[in-house]
Amino acid sequence: MKEYDIITFGSATRDNFLFLKRLDVAKTKRFIAGKAYCFPAGAKIEVEKFIFSTGGGGANTASTFANQGFRVAYCGMVGGDIGGKLIIEELQKNGVETPIVKVSKEKQTDYSFIITAPIVDRTILVHHGASGSFAFKDMPLSEVKKASWWYLAPLSGKLCRDTEKLVKFAKRQGIKVAINPGSCQLSRPKMIKRILNMVDVVILNQEEASLLTKVPYSKETEVFRVLDKLVNGITIMTKGPNGVVVSDGRYLYYANSSTVKVVDRTGAGDAFASGFVSGFIRRGSVPYSIQLGIANAVSCIRTVGAREGLLKKDQKWQRVRVKKTPCYYC
Repeated sequence: MKEYDIITFGSATRDNFLFLKRLDVAKTKRFIAGKAYCFPAGAKIEVEKFIFSTGGGGANTASTFANQGFRVAYCGMVGGDIGGKLIIEELQKNGVETPIVKVSKEKQTDYSFIITAPIVDRTILVHHGASGSFAFKDMPLSEVKKASWWYLAPLSGKLCRDTEKLVKFAKRQGIKVAINPGSCQLSRPKMIKRILNMVDVVILNQEEASLLTKVPYSKETEVFRVLDKLVNGITIMTKGPNGVVVSDGRYLYYANSSTVKVVDRTGAGDAFASGFVSGFIRRGSVPYSIQLGIANAVSCIRTVGAREGLLKKDQKWQRVRVKKTPCYYC
């Protein structure tokens, strides 16, 4: 029997939420969004309140798995600073085991600053520190193989380049793999396409699915026609507040998200992905996994931060309706 139900890989960051009373918006064609947020040069900007939290794909998803009653460990790197110490302490407090977390003597912990003001969208400033220095060679392989599942959050830096090594090692050990590839991994399409037939669950958002398949994400059936040729397991395309589409190679499953008041969207994608994988590990049912994933994400966005609203194992939650249709191209 494996020592861990699941091990998560990815970043662990110190998130700093800054809430401003107001933020001026300028319309400009210099940016894709068509607008920019402005600060007067040389001025002091009043911050109404601030909140410190732990974030990052590896840490966020580990917290969901712990909340759902699984024995989970986080594998990644933090700095030897106070931020790294606090991340480890918070993970342990949340029930995540940390004996395989590495501490860098040279690099700072990853930090992000989330700037929020009334009416406007949030803006995130990110510092990639220690997580980008972590590589496959730094892993205690005798320890990370003691798991039934691995969850690979978006990877950057050296570990991004080692994604294929990670997946191949896991499969040699009989470990099931769920992967949510990030922009760094998707910028290596040949590598991604080589490993997709070795993983069990693939999670992509609309833009990522379109980038990988070269098909506009509005053409959902055509997107999955391509994805199902690449993936032998479960493929997921999330659509933000518009729900999700999932394929198991035989059927397509559709579900809309629940309508709730959004407080903060930070970590919503991680909450859905880890909620889905939790449900799949527990029951092996795609509809149930979709329902748990959506419920976890909805609960997450009701509070500030990526972890505070995550569902507990025995907590009651509302199930959305899941529509199932055969793949006509299968």
